[in-house]
Amino acid sequence: MRIAFAGTPLAAVPTLTALLASEHDVAFVVTRPDAPAGRGRTLTASPVAEAAGVSGVPVLKTAHLAEHKERFADVDCVIVVAFGAMVPRELLAAPKHGWINVHFSLLPQWRGAAPVQYAILSGDEFTGVTTFRIDEGLDTGPILAYLTTPIQPSETSSELLDRLSIEGAQLALATLTGVENGSILPLHQPIDGISQAPKITVADARVRWNEPALAIERRIRAVTKEPGAWTMFGETRIKLNPVTVLPQVTDLAPGQVELRDGEVLVGTGSHAVALAEVHEAGRNITPAKTWLGNQTSPVVFE
Repeated sequence: MRIAFAGTPLAAVPTLTALLASEHDVAFVVTRPDAPAGRGRTLTASPVAEAAGVSGVPVLKTAHLAEHKERFADVDCVIVVAFGAMVPRELLAAPKHGWINVHFSLLPQWRGAAPVQYAILSGDEFTGVTTFRIDEGLDTGPILAYLTTPIQPSETSSELLDRLSIEGAQLALATLTGVENGSILPLHQPIDGISQAPKITVADARVRWNEPALAIERRIRAVTKEPGAWTMFGETRIKLNPVTVLPQVTDLAPGQVELRDGEVLVGTGSHAVALAEVHEAGRNITPAKTWLGNQTSPVVFE
């Protein structure tokens, strides 16, 4: 099948790589334009652009898909993984088999930009990958195929996304085969179980110490690595890595930090959590015990 691929972040690269290694003809790749990155805010190509460039496949960098309708009409299908923009209505029927999205949730659960983060934040035991035909809505199109997988108890969103991106690449290949030979028929999404997963903001990543410990532990895992969990100590922003819940410690006030038996504990709305590391703004990641030992006054996170 002659196809195009549309994607932008690192999570899209495994699917692109699998397609390039398959029997399908990848005519071109579409990705978002170069964007500022790093401390120097240098214009940087997307991970998909870099991967495609190495392969020699033509790369179209654009935020305006509608300007390239003729190119999309020249392929049988467009595979989409986290491109970063909606497909304009007038383009949906341009390819023979439409646009097929690889989405990292079990639709209709967690429609939107951050399905992996919300699955962890909500304490889901299982998640998965769904391929579906894009329509005019946000992740509302008919389902083509899916796979399920358990979420590991200590898994962060970045770890889970890495795993799903690899599994999703194989699902994309299987979906293309089924679409091409007619063995896969699209099914309308269920009307029950719909949930939304809008983009996670920096404000969402702030730890709320009056929440129960389990909710805090999930929030931190859900926003690791991006945008990164954080809290305030006075005027200083502190980034936090995943924590361990300690059900036996219940006498610390929310946000109160204390060293006990060699562990740095923080009180929550229920029981304490143990910090392994902290990352003070502008400094290197430090073992929590070392960081706490450098403080000259009692520590309370806000």
